[in-house]
Amino acid sequence: MSLVIRNLQRVIPIRRAPLRSKIEIVRRILGVQEFDLGIICVDNKNIQHINRIYRDRNVPTDVLSFPFHENLKAGEFPQPDFPDDYNLGDIFLGVEYIFQQCKESEDYNDILTVTAIHGLCHLLGFTHHTEAEWQQMFQKEKAVLDELGRRTGTRLQPLTRGLFGSC
Repeated sequence: MSLVIRNLQRVIPIRRAPLRSKIEIVRRILGVQEFDLGIICVDNKNIQHINRIYRDRNVPTDVLSFPFHENLKAGEFPQPDFPDDYNLGDIFLGVEYIFQQCKESEDYNDILTVTAIHGLCHLLGFTHHTEAEWQQMFQKEKAVLDELGRRTGTRLQPLTRGLFGSC
């Protein structure tokens, strides 16, 4: 099914083609390529607004995930009853925030990819509210990024290290 990447901000230039290519590979790695997925790139003002409305946190953030199928257990695949239900949900990337948080040694496009993968794991039921959940999500992200690296030659690391309980 489709992968839609929308850039609704003008603060940070987005290279959609490399992001699309990597996320398509990740969808195959995870076995969810038959599901629709939306990735929406927004600035600090808009991600803060969404974060305030849905999480009661009045600050910008890097990623917010809105699953189409709620209450999935970590790594569980949705079991759609109807063709229109083949949807994972939407990932909002706070691209301005991500850019501001990048260290000089980090490639912004790599961090954007890793953050999108983090959001995708949230759509598949992974969370990090507890230490055990954090470990499970970190291991899943690491496995996905390692396989992505084997297929593309990239060497990316999960962002969940040190983020226990933060989103």
